[in-house]
Amino acid sequence: MPFLSELTGKTVADANGERVGRLDDLIATLRQHTTHPHIVALVVGRSGGPLLIPMADVVALLAPVVVLNKPLQEIKPYTPADHDLYLVRDVLDKQIIDTDGVRVVRVNDLELARVNGDFYVANVDIGGVGLLRRLGLARPVEKVAGRLGRPLSPGGIISWEAVELLPGDQPMRLRVPGDKIADLHPADLAEIISDLSRDESSQLLNSLDVETLADTLEEVEPDFQASLVEGMPDEKVADLLEEMAPDEAADLLAELPESRSQDLLNLMEQDEAADVRKLLTYPEDTAGGIMTTEFVAVRPDFTAEQTIAYLRRVAQDLETINYIYVTDRDDRLIGVFSLQDLVLAHPKTPVSRFMHERVVTLSPLDTQDQAAQAIAKYNLLAIPVVDEEGRIQGIVTADDALDKIIPTAWKKRLPRMYR
Repeated sequence: MPFLSELTGKTVADANGERVGRLDDLIATLRQHTTHPHIVALVVGRSGGPLLIPMADVVALLAPVVVLNKPLQEIKPYTPADHDLYLVRDVLDKQIIDTDGVRVVRVNDLELARVNGDFYVANVDIGGVGLLRRLGLARPVEKVAGRLGRPLSPGGIISWEAVELLPGDQPMRLRVPGDKIADLHPADLAEIISDLSRDESSQLLNSLDVETLADTLEEVEPDFQASLVEGMPDEKVADLLEEMAPDEAADLLAELPESRSQDLLNLMEQDEAADVRKLLTYPEDTAGGIMTTEFVAVRPDFTAEQTIAYLRRVAQDLETINYIYVTDRDDRLIGVFSLQDLVLAHPKTPVSRFMHERVVTLSPLDTQDQAAQAIAKYNLLAIPVVDEEGRIQGIVTADDALDKIIPTAWKKRLPRMYR
């Protein structure tokens, strides 16, 4: 199948053999519900300006000279439509998102296919061979590589069936908008965003629903979060903060100017804002500063059956439910049990019978290092934070506690976030 780079630069001649100009580009239609763009016109470079020639007037596209079926004066120029795409101008050298490899790559060439006399864009070439082809070096390099017994790999091909363009001058991306982007793990989306420029990442973020966007932002560092929401309306950012875990929301607000943070808190629902305000009172690198106020606590007279029913009502809004904490009437922490303990217990057994009374805890001003050491020492997934009177204030999850010791991949990527 031919590649776009093999067609551009060819001479275009009319039915009388007269030279019309040089093939500079191809126009493809991107009508809705079509999987592969249909080539509908040529862009022919001429001294008086480009001429758009309909494919219906083309006899041979793959010959050494592109031949038309009419004299030049009889050709009615093609009129572009809104859904048309200039393959060289709009696609070549633009970036796409490879959702399989979770990476941002550049389009080096386009492979065309002929079906029943019509031409379509079949594949996107993102490999090194495509770049060599653009430079006119593919065949010489392939010959040399073949003689050395190391033939070039034709890899780096992505089917156009999975490709979609962002509007305007933005990069292309695999077909992941709307409901399909929700199929990507937030961590993968976060990594993709790290490879995009500020404008490009904004386009991708704007295609996400609030819940998916909040999950994605939680996968990046707070200073990067702040840069991503910088241009968003306050109402949208407030909605995002309500969807985020309280500790993540507090970290983001701490990176924003104080005046805007207060405005955003005022726009949030009172309950969510109260949790975040509480966390903002603690130093950043303390247990209180990294804890989340989302946890499950029950009374000791709850039965296993009642606890499971309670979890079904509240679990969907919680960051983690690895442990259920037991508190007395004054909200003092008196025990803990795991989901395994709960599932194995008889439905009518009160939690006081199978809870663990010796609970490892932190104080709000314990350092993040102390939290990490406690979690590692006792092999915990989360650890409760209690005040001087033993009332549970929140929990520190293992990922937040260990973040300082085992930095996320994002910290390595931040220097090249915005190029």
